[in-house]
Amino acid sequence: MKDFYNPDFVDHVNDTTFRGYEGGEESVAFYRAIFKQLRMQAEEQITEGNRVASRWVLTGTYRRRAVTLRGTTISRFADDGRILEDHGHTDTVSLLRQLGVLRTLALATEILTRRVKLPQGALQRG
Repeated sequence: MKDFYNPDFVDHVNDTTFRGYEGGEESVAFYRAIFKQLRMQAEEQITEGNRVASRWVLTGTYRRRAVTLRGTTISRFADDGRILEDHGHTDTVSLLRQLGVLRTLALATEILTRRVKLPQGALQRG
């Protein structure tokens, strides 16, 4: 992580904010805890100045159901060439549709019973 992200990294994902290496690692750990066989791939990237806009796809499985999560991220790079800030948005509604009612309820139960740890950043606004 330290090779790619500045120590002052701030990650804005939908309505949550993660800060520093610890926040970034916590965000990634959350997705890894939920989705088995997790893969992420950039589908398209556009650069301008110190910013890169990425359209990406995340694939994995949750309770034996294959899921696809699509999103976009705009990254701002620091002078040291590492990412200083990300602003990302995901298609959560599509993900919930793919999971279906029972798997969505199962995931909510796993979060509420702390079998899957909700990232601290998800509890902070802005």
